[in-house]
Amino acid sequence: MRERIIPYIATAISAVAILAFTFFFMDSSNSEPTTGTTQADERANETTQDNGVVGESNIINNVQNQINGDQSEVNNSVENDVKGNSNQVENNITNHIDVKVDVNVTNNITNSIDEQKKQNTESTNSNSNDQNSNEENNGQNNDNGDSDENGDEVVWGVDSASLTTDDLLACVRNNFGDPQVWGRYLGDKEGVSAGLTSEEVELLQGNGIEILVIWNQFSDATGYENGQNEANAAINLARELSIPAGVAIFADIEPTYPVDSGFIQGWYETINQSEFEPGIYGIFDGDRNLTSAYEAAADSNSEILENTFIWTASPNIGITTQSNAPQFQPETPNNALVAGWQYGIDAQTCNIDTNLFNDEVLDVLW
Repeated sequence: MRERIIPYIATAISAVAILAFTFFFMDSSNSEPTTGTTQADERANETTQDNGVVGESNIINNVQNQINGDQSEVNNSVENDVKGNSNQVENNITNHIDVKVDVNVTNNITNSIDEQKKQNTESTNSNSNDQNSNEENNGQNNDNGDSDENGDEVVWGVDSASLTTDDLLACVRNNFGDPQVWGRYLGDKEGVSAGLTSEEVELLQGNGIEILVIWNQFSDATGYENGQNEANAAINLARELSIPAGVAIFADIEPTYPVDSGFIQGWYETINQSEFEPGIYGIFDGDRNLTSAYEAAADSNSEILENTFIWTASPNIGITTQSNAPQFQPETPNNALVAGWQYGIDAQTCNIDTNLFNDEVLDVLW
């Protein structure tokens, strides 16, 4: 009797074991939501969140940084490696930054999702810096699909006081992004900037980058005749470099320079009568002498307002990568012809400043 029962008992035990084994693995394939949250209140912060999940998953990464201080560098990295049938991935990075001098923010999000039912997979990456929102999807740079208040497209670029070499171009592309515009100076200014060369022109244009032409061979922006003289000097050097007609030349009026409306009038009228287009660079916030001088010049000649391209360095948000560039919100005189916004200065990795440009300005670049 016992010998007859033993096979049945063995069969029953095997069945129970198989059921228990199956239940265990079915349960483990449904993961609970994975959430990573980081909060920081410091001058330098680095956050890394790595998630590797197999099976049906719901991953939520929340990274929050509260930064206060004189200057800060923030690096956030989120990597999701997900395999399964139905996945939902949500990444939220919020940086609340109160920094007086400079801030570098880098947000890297990488999603690697391998599932059988892609239609059930949802991936959302949101990134907010100082209440500005920029999206990054699957580790790809966004191309500043931004627009200004008039609905015009905005492109990202840099300017530099250094000679453009293969190494500098590679530095910018590897660390910041792929610029469509590169600002460079006419003529050497000792201790300040190296002048644009024909070799640089070939390198930049050969890489599909347009050149913004800057004139900085002065330190006093006062007087109508002085404005005329600086304009004529810029025109002559532009012709020596074979810069074509229709290209804008930007007078670089630094915040330490004395400035008046006469200089702006002389600069505008002389450039405007040549084959080139007039432009002015400077910090155009409401309290600056440059702003009041420009407005006075425009009051005396309305064409200055209509035809002078303004490249403003206000406000200074700080250096960013292309994908983390702020929304296009330059500060300029009312109704000015806005060319671009230098929103960050003096990058530490490469000798550049970072900019956003209204894509209409591409028509007056070289």
